[in-house]
Amino acid sequence: MSDFVKLGVSSNLNQVLRSFGILEPTPIQEKTIPLLLEGKDMVAQAKTGTGKTFAFILPILEKVNAESPYIQALIVSPTRELALQITTELKKLAEKLEGVHVLAIYGGQDVEQQLRKLKGAIHIVVATPGRLLDHMRRGTIELSNVSMLVLDEADQMLHMGFLPEIEDIIGALSTNRQTMLFSATMPKKIRSIAKDYMKDPIDIQVKSPRITVDDIKQLVIETTDRAKQDTVCQLIDQYRPFLAIIFCRTKRRASKLNNALKERGYLSEELHGDLSQAKREKVMKLFRDAKIQLLVATDVAARGIDVEGVTHVFNYDIPEDVESYIHRIGRTGRAGGTGLALTLVAPKDRSYLEMIEKGIHLQIEKKVLHAQKKPSNPSPNNKLKEMKKEHISSAEKRKSNHRRKRQKSKNAYKR
Repeated sequence: MSDFVKLGVSSNLNQVLRSFGILEPTPIQEKTIPLLLEGKDMVAQAKTGTGKTFAFILPILEKVNAESPYIQALIVSPTRELALQITTELKKLAEKLEGVHVLAIYGGQDVEQQLRKLKGAIHIVVATPGRLLDHMRRGTIELSNVSMLVLDEADQMLHMGFLPEIEDIIGALSTNRQTMLFSATMPKKIRSIAKDYMKDPIDIQVKSPRITVDDIKQLVIETTDRAKQDTVCQLIDQYRPFLAIIFCRTKRRASKLNNALKERGYLSEELHGDLSQAKREKVMKLFRDAKIQLLVATDVAARGIDVEGVTHVFNYDIPEDVESYIHRIGRTGRAGGTGLALTLVAPKDRSYLEMIEKGIHLQIEKKVLHAQKKPSNPSPNNKLKEMKKEHISSAEKRKSNHRRKRQKSKNAYKR
């Protein structure tokens, strides 16, 4: 496949994609875009990082009529972070197309500001379920003309308990619509949504290539629940990450670990659903700018995070399914960089480890750390600052290589 034109994408939009260095479609885009442009309902199974966002936003941008000043496409996403990520991609493309307006609607925003924007010409809305329902109940959003509905990360919406809200939203839309459902996994409830609310949906599955040690080095660190805090600190000091995400199973455990790391002097912040939107955005900015080096997060809060320069992922709590494990460790080793994923395993976690190894078809190397004597005047803060300097040069090299590749593709297009 040479470019997106052969999939049915207009030459104008294809040129916009090329200007951003996006030259060839991914497998999920190849399979879905032609069918979505035909107006088919679809259930697509694809993991994060496969290009699924462009698989649905490109057909939407092709079909939206900028001259009709009402909402024509609705994209529902489980979290604010994902809604913002989708909105960013849409706006990046739409600003090159004349007159297409996109609005993100999510909790934590100024409601009055949202109301003002909704009074203008909006063609595409990206929303989280709770805030969207709030506007629907207030009568401040008009969805009767929506002809395209996307449910993104549908499994996460079910996991977060949004099924009643999703059903209310779907029930308020015209039955004469195209429905697109994207999900990393396909539990029975997802299938029931497809059966109850979609018209002869086409089933698309794209398997991601297996993660190998060539992409991400994986290690299991054998420990105990009681020793986990000391173990993760020892690992941080040993492996000296530039940027690292530390995954915890619950908001409470993430908060507790973050407080412990701060008390020990580490540059750390937490990210979970109990934080206000302003706080979450502040934390992510600090992390992207490398003002902090450790981000202690829950799975749902970290869904969709793509930060350049993440060198390490720590599974403080082992994930309870293979999909979550793959998603977590996929936060590192991006854009041609190398990454290291370290999973702390207590005796009670053995069954989860066996399930993960079976799921990824790989026996992960296992290590036991020997207890170290604590220095009399530990200063992890200074250590992490040294780590930052140590990794800056390699991070800059990756960025420089990435910029060169993009420029090369642009020059090739111009020729």
